[in-house]
Amino acid sequence: MTPVTGLPGGTRLTVHVQPRAARTEVVGLHGDALKIRLQAPPVDGAANQALCEFVAGRLGLPGRAVELLSGTTSRRKVLRVEGATPEEVLAAFGLA
Repeated sequence: MTPVTGLPGGTRLTVHVQPRAARTEVVGLHGDALKIRLQAPPVDGAANQALCEFVAGRLGLPGRAVELLSGTTSRRKVLRVEGATPEEVLAAFGLA
Protein backbone atom coordinates (compact mmCIF):
# COMPACT_ATOMS: atom_id res chain seq x y z
CA MET A 1 0.00 0.00 0.00
CA THR A 2 1.08 3.56 -0.62
CA PRO A 3 1.00 6.37 1.96
CA VAL A 4 -0.58 8.80 -0.53
CA THR A 5 -4.06 9.13 -2.00
CA GLY A 6 -5.22 11.69 -4.52
CA LEU A 7 -7.84 14.21 -3.45
CA PRO A 8 -9.48 17.04 -5.41
CA GLY A 9 -6.84 19.79 -5.45
CA GLY A 10 -4.31 17.88 -3.41
CA THR A 11 -3.12 14.71 -1.75
CA ARG A 12 -3.78 12.81 1.48
CA LEU A 13 -0.56 11.66 3.15
CA THR A 14 -0.40 9.11 5.97
CA VAL A 15 2.64 9.42 8.24
CA HIS A 16 4.08 7.66 11.27
CA VAL A 17 5.88 10.19 13.47
CA GLN A 18 8.74 9.61 15.90
CA PRO A 19 9.08 12.76 18.04
CA ARG A 20 12.18 13.84 20.00
CA ALA A 21 14.60 12.44 17.44
CA ALA A 22 18.18 13.65 17.09
CA ARG A 23 17.24 15.39 13.82
CA THR A 24 14.22 15.81 11.56
CA GLU A 25 14.39 13.37 8.66
CA VAL A 26 12.46 10.96 6.47
CA VAL A 27 13.15 7.34 7.37
CA GLY A 28 11.13 5.51 4.70
CA LEU A 29 8.00 3.42 4.80
CA HIS A 30 6.48 2.10 8.01
CA GLY A 31 3.76 -0.28 6.84
CA ASP A 32 1.43 1.84 4.74
CA ALA A 33 2.71 5.14 6.17
CA LEU A 34 5.71 7.39 5.60
CA LYS A 35 7.91 7.39 8.71
CA ILE A 36 9.31 10.78 9.70
CA ARG A 37 11.55 11.48 12.68
CA LEU A 38 11.01 14.92 14.25
CA GLN A 39 13.28 16.83 16.61
CA ALA A 40 10.25 18.53 18.15
CA PRO A 41 8.72 17.13 21.34
CA PRO A 42 5.08 16.03 21.38
CA VAL A 43 4.12 18.90 23.70
CA ASP A 44 1.48 21.57 23.03
CA GLY A 45 1.23 20.67 19.35
CA ALA A 46 4.92 21.39 18.66
CA ALA A 47 5.47 18.09 16.84
CA ASN A 48 2.32 18.55 14.73
CA GLN A 49 3.40 22.05 13.74
CA ALA A 50 6.94 20.87 12.95
CA LEU A 51 5.56 18.01 10.87
CA CYS A 52 3.37 20.29 8.75
CA GLU A 53 6.24 22.75 8.22
CA PHE A 54 8.66 19.94 7.31
CA VAL A 55 6.28 18.38 4.77
CA ALA A 56 5.49 21.77 3.23
CA GLY A 57 9.19 22.62 3.01
CA ARG A 58 10.05 19.35 1.26
CA LEU A 59 7.36 20.08 -1.31
CA GLY A 60 8.27 23.75 -1.73
CA LEU A 61 4.82 24.82 -0.54
CA PRO A 62 3.75 27.41 2.05
CA GLY A 63 3.05 26.03 5.53
CA ARG A 64 -0.67 26.68 5.19
CA ALA A 65 -0.80 24.13 2.32
CA VAL A 66 -0.42 21.24 4.80
CA GLU A 67 -3.26 20.51 7.20
CA LEU A 68 -3.52 17.84 9.91
CA LEU A 69 -6.73 15.89 9.26
CA SER A 70 -6.44 13.28 12.00
CA GLY A 71 -4.06 11.92 14.63
CA THR A 72 -3.54 15.03 16.75
CA THR A 73 -2.34 12.98 19.74
CA SER A 74 -1.28 9.83 17.88
CA ARG A 75 1.96 8.84 16.18
CA ARG A 76 -0.06 7.94 13.09
CA LYS A 77 -1.29 11.07 11.36
CA VAL A 78 -3.16 11.91 8.18
CA LEU A 79 -2.28 15.14 6.39
CA ARG A 80 -3.94 16.98 3.53
CA VAL A 81 -1.44 18.57 1.15
CA GLU A 82 -3.03 21.25 -1.04
CA GLY A 83 -1.51 21.91 -4.44
CA ALA A 84 0.56 18.74 -4.78
CA THR A 85 -0.23 15.58 -6.73
CA PRO A 86 0.41 12.11 -5.27
CA GLU A 87 3.32 11.72 -7.72
CA GLU A 88 4.91 14.98 -6.52
CA VAL A 89 4.56 13.91 -2.89
CA LEU A 90 6.10 10.50 -3.56
CA ALA A 91 9.00 12.09 -5.45
CA ALA A 92 9.65 14.69 -2.73
CA PHE A 93 10.12 11.93 -0.16
CA GLY A 94 12.12 9.59 -2.38
CA LEU A 95 9.36 7.03 -2.82
CA ALA A 96 8.80 7.38 -6.58
